[in-house]
Amino acid sequence: MSTENKKSFADLVQIMNELREQCPWDKKQTIHTLRSMTIEETYELGDAIIENDWQNIKEELGDVLLHILFYSRIASEEKQFTIDDVIDGIAKKLIHRHPHIYGDVRVNDDTDVKRNWEKIKQAEGKKSVLSGVPNSMNALPKAICIQEKAKKVGFEWENKEDVFKKVEEEINELQEAVASNNQQHIEEEFGDVLFSLVNFSRFLNIDADLALEKVNKKFIARFKKMEEVATAQGKHLTEMSLQEMDAIWNEVKKDIHC
Repeated sequence: MSTENKKSFADLVQIMNELREQCPWDKKQTIHTLRSMTIEETYELGDAIIENDWQNIKEELGDVLLHILFYSRIASEEKQFTIDDVIDGIAKKLIHRHPHIYGDVRVNDDTDVKRNWEKIKQAEGKKSVLSGVPNSMNALPKAICIQEKAKKVGFEWENKEDVFKKVEEEINELQEAVASNNQQHIEEEFGDVLFSLVNFSRFLNIDADLALEKVNKKFIARFKKMEEVATAQGKHLTEMSLQEMDAIWNEVKKDIHC
């Protein structure tokens, strides 16, 4: 870190300290009241990344950095750790888990790096390869995380053709469950279909969570445009038939390809 960057960081730490000591709102916050706001800031950063909005990414990274400083300040008050401990901890972890850079371990590719990473974590006392999967993580990214971690130890399909066969197998089982009219069984098989599709997405080098979010944004854009067209025609969607809405929707699809 350059001298200028060190000063900027030190200034930010000082600002955080002053806010914590002088601002009524900042003084009231705890790690628990901050949690939901931190999640919100992380989602806002994710939105900026999806939009490839570098200016917004810079701003949202600043917000996330502020939260890191905030938690560290509260921790120091509780005599748990400081921001220096946080930085020192991640620096030591990165050095320890990259022996191919800071040691004499040899690797051929990123697969070897990931496999070594998991071996080191196990040696550090991790009881399971999956122990690092956050319990509160949303289901779709959690499925990706689980599968990627299993892959690191070699528990992985050999090719995408076999994975797609698994998708088809799970869909057939879902159809059987639907025919049985057993809601619990239907839910279970539907989950298996989703999990297998996430697996297939990895073999297609597609981020399933990102792909779904892009579809969400596309649907929202088209639906809002459909509402605008209906309003221009002096109508409201609640007063229109499905056929009338479909006609507008199909026209909107031709104009909006986002």
